[in-house]
Amino acid sequence: MKRVARFDRYLLSQFLALFGFFSLILVLIYWINRAVGLFDRIIGDGQSALVFLEISLLTLPNVIRVVLPVSAFVAAVYTTNRLTQDGELVVMQATGFSAFRLARPVMYFGLCVSVMLILLYNVIVPASRAVLADRTAEISANLTARFLVEGQFMHPANGITFYIRDISDNGELLDVFMADDREQSTRTTYTARKALLVRGDVDPKLIMFDGMSQSYDTAKKRLAVTLFSDFTYDLGGLLVANAPDARSLDELSTLELLNPTAALTKETGATPEALLSEGHARLGQPFLALATALIGFATLLLGAFSRFGLWRQIVGAVVVLIVLQMVNNAATSASVKMAGGWALVYVAPVLGIVMAVGILWIAQRPRRRHSAGPGPTSAERAHA
Repeated sequence: MKRVARFDRYLLSQFLALFGFFSLILVLIYWINRAVGLFDRIIGDGQSALVFLEISLLTLPNVIRVVLPVSAFVAAVYTTNRLTQDGELVVMQATGFSAFRLARPVMYFGLCVSVMLILLYNVIVPASRAVLADRTAEISANLTARFLVEGQFMHPANGITFYIRDISDNGELLDVFMADDREQSTRTTYTARKALLVRGDVDPKLIMFDGMSQSYDTAKKRLAVTLFSDFTYDLGGLLVANAPDARSLDELSTLELLNPTAALTKETGATPEALLSEGHARLGQPFLALATALIGFATLLLGAFSRFGLWRQIVGAVVVLIVLQMVNNAATSASVKMAGGWALVYVAPVLGIVMAVGILWIAQRPRRRHSAGPGPTSAERAHA
C-alpha cells in the first residue's frame, strides 16, 4: 500500500510540475499578445508605465482562467507520453494496475485544477473585473493625463481636438490649439500662446492667455475672430461621455447571478436566462479541467509502447478535446435562449467525464482478453 501511495504521489507531482510550467508559458503568450494593444491604448492616452502595469495585473486572473483547462490537458498528455516512453506506466500495467487505477492520480490532479478554477470563476475574477472597471473609469476621468501630452493631437471627446507644443517646468501649456466641432452649425478654433489647466468649484477649467478664437458659422458662411488676453474654457462637458458604465456580468458575484432581480437585469441589460447561465457556468465550467485531464490521459492509454511515440493517440486526444469544446460552445449559446437553459452549461463537463470513463474502459479491454487464457501452442497450430 505504501508503494501504491508513493506511486500516486509521484505521478501527481509530475502532473502538477508540468502543469505549472505549461500554465506559465501559455499565460505569458496570451498576456503578451493582449498587452501589446493595451500598452498602445494606455500609453497613447498619456498614462504612465505604472498604470499599464496595474491594468495588466488586473487582467491576469481572467487570462489564467482561460488558460488553466488547456494547461491541464497539455500536462496530462505530455506526462503520460513521457512516462510511457520511459516504461514506467508499462511496468505498472504489468504489475496488474488497471486503467482506472492508473487514472486515480490524474483524477486528483484534475480536481486540484478544478478547485483553482472555482476560486478564479467565483472570487478572484469578479473582484479583479470590478476593480478594473473602477480603475478604468478613474483613468478616463483623469483630464490631466488626457490633456497634458506634448506634441500630439489628442481627441479627449467626440468633436474635440487638442494640441500642446510643449509643457514648461512650472506646468504652463505652451502654444495651445483646440478645435471644437461638436455643434454642426458652428465650428470654433482656439489658439493661445500659453494656458493653464486648473480645478474649478465643480468642473476643471482651461485658462488660455494671449490667444484668438475663430468661430465659423456653417449656415451663413461667416467667420468671427476674437482676440483675447485671457479666456476660460469650461471642460465639464467633456466629462459626460466618461460616466461609469453599468456593471458587466463578469463583475457580478455568483450569488447575484443565481438570483437575478428586475433591477439587476435593468442594470446589465441582460435577460434572466443569461444571468442564470453565467452563474451556473461558474459552477460547472471548472470541471472541464477534470474532463480534459482525464481525456488526455485515457486516450494515450489506448496505444502500446512505441519508440516513435504515441502521436496517433495524441492527435486523437486533441480531436476529442475540440469536439468537446464545440459541444460546450453550442450548449452555452443555447442556454441563454430558453427558460431553464442553464442546465445546458453542465452538458460539456459531464460529457467529457463520461467520455474519459468510456475511453479508460476501452483501454483495459485488450489486457482482459489476453489474460483470459494462453493461446494455442505452435504444435497445436501446426496440427490444425
